[in-house]
Amino acid sequence: QVQLVESGGGLVQAGGSLRLSCAASERSVSTYTMGWFRQAPGKEREFVATIRWSTGAIYYAGSVRGRYTISRDNAKNTVYLQMNSLKPEDTAVYYCARSRNYYSDLERYSRSYAYADWGQGTQVTVSS
Repeated sequence: QVQLVESGGGLVQAGGSLRLSCAASERSVSTYTMGWFRQAPGKEREFVATIRWSTGAIYYAGSVRGRYTISRDNAKNTVYLQMNSLKPEDTAVYYCARSRNYYSDLERYSRSYAYADWGQGTQVTVSS
């Protein structure tokens, strides 16, 4: 079973930046669609961004579009989430996930059910 390990979380002031990494234990990012989700205390898990394995097509949640950038390094089996202009409401545990499904509509990857494999998460805290 694949292991997804997130890193790069931490404490940052509002307006700052962080880059999260998700390393897969096997070849994943070049053959699967990868996604980032987040979950704030007391809230449901929320979609952040996804990148398709075949074309590199990307889809973002409206709340992060223009501030976050998802990317991948196939050689390193790693997907990244560059987060800029961070806001206190971005505070959450961020999870990396891998989907084994193919959907022609990228928006389908914004649903948790599209993903079979999940990392343990990394905490991001944005202070005001």
